[in-house]
Amino acid sequence: MKKRTAFVKQLLILNYSLLILTSCSVTKQISQSAKADVLDAKALQTAHVGISIFDPSTNKYLYNYQGDKYFVPASNIKIPTCYAAMKYLGDSLVGLKYKYDNGEYVIQGTGDPTFLHQEYLNQPVFNFLESLKNKTLIHFSTSNWKEKHWGSGWSWNDYEEYYMAERSPFPIYGNMIQFSLKEKQIKATPALFEKTLIYLPGSNPEYAQIERDINKNEFQITKGKNKFTEMEMPFVTDGYSIASLLLADTLHSLKPVFELPNYLDQPQHLSKIHSQLTDSLLKPMMHRSDNFFAEQSLLMVSNEMLGVMNDAKIIDTILKTDFKDLPQKPRWVDGSGLSRYNLFTPQDFVAILNKMKNEFGMERIKVIFATGGEGTISSYYKVDSGYIFAKTGTLSGVVAFSGFLYTKKGKLLIFSTLVNNHQATSTEVRKAMEKFLQGIRNKY
Repeated sequence: MKKRTAFVKQLLILNYSLLILTSCSVTKQISQSAKADVLDAKALQTAHVGISIFDPSTNKYLYNYQGDKYFVPASNIKIPTCYAAMKYLGDSLVGLKYKYDNGEYVIQGTGDPTFLHQEYLNQPVFNFLESLKNKTLIHFSTSNWKEKHWGSGWSWNDYEEYYMAERSPFPIYGNMIQFSLKEKQIKATPALFEKTLIYLPGSNPEYAQIERDINKNEFQITKGKNKFTEMEMPFVTDGYSIASLLLADTLHSLKPVFELPNYLDQPQHLSKIHSQLTDSLLKPMMHRSDNFFAEQSLLMVSNEMLGVMNDAKIIDTILKTDFKDLPQKPRWVDGSGLSRYNLFTPQDFVAILNKMKNEFGMERIKVIFATGGEGTISSYYKVDSGYIFAKTGTLSGVVAFSGFLYTKKGKLLIFSTLVNNHQATSTEVRKAMEKFLQGIRNKY
């Protein structure tokens, strides 16, 4: 018996030693690959690079290169936003809260970005509001809106760009205008904005260039160089104000919508109308890196948890609860990553992704995150697609990529790669990282 016990102990020691040697060997090989494919790549030689590769089965890092250093993460910020939404928004979105009060309806926005959005044909909130036409007065309770239309650190001179739709408590039509050319005239959807089109001398609808005043919904049409077909542009939201006008215009015979800024009824006393499945919002948010969906998702989480929509308050709450054990305390300021004030480490993203895996499971994650040949990685990881599920991030001088990787041996790894201050094209940086990650996939 003693000999058998001694043999078992020796076998365990041998296996443990082999495990350590194997782990050290893998770390060394990954380090060599990272140097050859990434760190020494011409596109990244002058850049700041952070790489973390984590094995959740052993709860150990296989490789860390500046994994504890801070980087501007761009749209990788959508990862913590997605975590918060998956945890706190439930299976379906609360599209509207309301109360019937003394013969009148008081309604309150929840930040739901799917209301009358062109991608969502089923509109329960609209159906509910339409049922109230000509029956009663409707008031907006505006007391839960405690934010500004733009996030902290956003590049305000991009205000006309499609990726910078304004945040608001009651989004409508995605807070965007669709301009199109029909019968040689510029048409707008919503049609209400056609009244604010200003044709300047010499303008030509067939070669139109459209510009918006930064503070109001006035759109100047001048003659452009290229033939005009269609474009989209954010409109000024002004809190609930423009939503009230658009809602009355869309429902036509709806009685006027008034605002009640001091209506402070407790959220738990309000009835709810659910709109869409939560993951039907999160999937496009992550696949195409939709900034508007991300910003509104974080505001919805804030509204559900705190009763108000405010980035700073909900971020502070999540950092002190769900993310209190992150390896390094991040600076997190918005929901989308448009702000350069955000600072996260690769190890932070690995920790958040590991929490997502443990709390929500990989099957749900595989639906929400894009894989090779889809979304923002439609041009990458096409070979053997379905082994990587990740989120990109891009700003000028910034390329980020973090997510989950299945190796050919069936091992699941979590990775985060953050690149700042590069002078190459984002394509060159992504190609270098793709070569590195595919090497890990093939070898381990």
